[in-house]
Amino acid sequence: MTDIETPRMGRFWAAGLGIGSVVVLVALLVLGTWQVQRLHWKEDLLATIAERIAGAPRPLAEIEALEAGAGDVDYWPAWVEGTFVHGSERHFFATHQGGSGYYVYTPLRLDDGRFLFVNRGFVPFDRKDAQTRAEGQVEGRVTIEGLARDRLHEKPSFIVPENEPEKNIFFWKDIDQMAATAGLPDGVEVLPFFLDADETANPGGLPIGGVTMIDLPNNHLQYAITWYGLALALVGVLAAWFWRSRRKP
Repeated sequence: MTDIETPRMGRFWAAGLGIGSVVVLVALLVLGTWQVQRLHWKEDLLATIAERIAGAPRPLAEIEALEAGAGDVDYWPAWVEGTFVHGSERHFFATHQGGSGYYVYTPLRLDDGRFLFVNRGFVPFDRKDAQTRAEGQVEGRVTIEGLARDRLHEKPSFIVPENEPEKNIFFWKDIDQMAATAGLPDGVEVLPFFLDADETANPGGLPIGGVTMIDLPNNHLQYAITWYGLALALVGVLAAWFWRSRRKP
């Protein structure tokens, strides 16, 4: 390598380092800004949840009107009357208080013949079979209070496994698939939202009601500080490198 090529290669390497550093810096700033946006979204969501759950339970007709209008019934307190069809319960993989198992979604037959899927609560893996918890299979007409929950129109993330309806195991709440595999009468109407039953719904024990997550984690500020801090550190490193390179003869 000639004496002329050496500084040329040095300048090429420096230019590559500078371009790569700018790309990384932009990425860190984008990630930090995204976390700030997520922070505002989460704060608004938590405020909405707190406002809604503070109200008195609404009759099902009012929840249906909200769903038909705004298309959003999440976390509105509600009450409903009907009869559980325990033989059609669907099982949603879940964790509760450090244990793994399932949320039990049971169709509730309403007086007008329609159905509403009610999340009755959590059961451990070894109590998935309804015969192991017969004392909790409430018979006859019941009144259920809880929180209305919106349906999902698609799988929330590619990392979420596909549902296994043939095994009665669901990883995301596909209400159409749940209804289609529950053995309900053909052509019956299933309401397009869920109800999470409160802790008073199952006097017989399992399932454990009141499983709706209210205190959602909100770590977005820490994440934003981390990304912006890394960006600032990178700027400092680049500034020191540039200052030292300018001092070299």
